[in-house]
Amino acid sequence: MGGKETRLEDRLKPIEMLVLDVDGVLTDGGIIYSDRGEEWKQFHVRDGSGLMIWHWLKKQSAIITGRTSHIVEVRAREMGITRVVQGVLDKLPAYEEILEECGIKPEQTCYVGDDVPDLPVLRRCGLAAAPADACADVRSVVHYVCQTRSGRGAVREVIELILRGQALWNRVLDRFSGEKV
Repeated sequence: MGGKETRLEDRLKPIEMLVLDVDGVLTDGGIIYSDRGEEWKQFHVRDGSGLMIWHWLKKQSAIITGRTSHIVEVRAREMGITRVVQGVLDKLPAYEEILEECGIKPEQTCYVGDDVPDLPVLRRCGLAAAPADACADVRSVVHYVCQTRSGRGAVREVIELILRGQALWNRVLDRFSGEKV
């Protein structure tokens, strides 16, 4: 991957937007259907709290996913994500449109993906990250592989990594310490 020689610490500093895949990133990748054909997904609460912190710091976020599911809209709203693009196999045009709409440069963006449809975007962002159990092809090109598995707080891990690299994590801890800030 071009640019992999840039140090991770240097990639963290400019990040202002987080763009996420859903299945295999925010979820463990499993899809459960009820007898009535309803689709169920399980999300981890720490990813949600991480995104709330991210937005509290006035940073932007978006979702780009290949599947279409009402529950993704519901969970995105709960987490404060207003840009949600579903049902796209070719994610790069959606990614580029989001960046243009938000006035964000690729080097200011972190993308978290887990499978081959994510590769084009992972190659075009400032910080490419993947859960620990992402496919081998993705793990081989990203700048950061989480210790955490998909659907188990990998997004929160990436958020903390970025905020620590930007010297913002202590501000978060101060905000939630219960002491006056």
